[in-house]
Amino acid sequence: MNKVTIALLQHSCGDNVSKNLDKALGMIDSAARKGAQIIATQELFKSRYFCQQESYDFFRLAEPVTERSVTIKELSLLAKKRKVVIAASLFERVAGGVYYNTTAVLDADGKYLGKYRKMHIPDDPQFYEKFYFAPGDLGYKMFKTRYADIGVLICWDQWYPEAARLTALMGAQIIFYPTAIGWLPADKKEYGERQHASWETIQRSHAIANGCFVAAANRIGREPNSEKGKEGIEFWGQSFVADPYGSILKRSSTEKEEALIVAIDLDVIETKRVQWPFLRDRRIDSYGGILNRFNEE
Repeated sequence: MNKVTIALLQHSCGDNVSKNLDKALGMIDSAARKGAQIIATQELFKSRYFCQQESYDFFRLAEPVTERSVTIKELSLLAKKRKVVIAASLFERVAGGVYYNTTAVLDADGKYLGKYRKMHIPDDPQFYEKFYFAPGDLGYKMFKTRYADIGVLICWDQWYPEAARLTALMGAQIIFYPTAIGWLPADKKEYGERQHASWETIQRSHAIANGCFVAAANRIGREPNSEKGKEGIEFWGQSFVADPYGSILKRSSTEKEEALIVAIDLDVIETKRVQWPFLRDRRIDSYGGILNRFNEE
């Protein structure tokens, strides 16, 4: 059995960045002591989801993401101490005016393996990410860790089958999706159930189409919006892990702070891909049109 145990952190965030970081570090430590080997944070876990509004003040939350940066060093020490892989979602500052939504990956010996920068950047009511983040410029990534070959995509990337496909084709056995998604209170009654179902279904379909595991870590809690007339976002939690058949192995609650710990068998990937050889039967000679925004007649 080629098993590995993964954990997804799901928690609320307050205004104090240090307290948010300490909470996540504590949850990582606890999950590691319970057997987790690969641990992923939710999106932008060190702060509230500041993209609800456009404000220059929030750029002060950004930080460098290199092997020498403060947060990476702290995560590295914990990864080494507990012999765990950590995928941590951070607000990256490269220079004044150049910022990214980034996930860094630390191996189980504490080594900084690199980072993925979010490729698809939304601009929707209370999800004004284009104000803060440049589109990722590092391409899609696969990280060879001690326990598994993993890929990382981030939140809005979840809706794009191309991103999951390219990450899987690079060899990712597990695709992690750090996430911050929830309901706008005015929309929840009419659209809430369908919105959540769509979010979960699209990711399960990535697992099926690519014959890999998918693990989505989402935040919880109601986060206010200081803009007049805005009610904030109610994050729906429900972090989950899906196997290569698209089955939900385990799902978190809508409100509980927890590390969702799931043991997975990587041998299932080979079994599924042999039974349903979608990758073999791809017509790569016929996909040129995918490079167009829309194929008009």
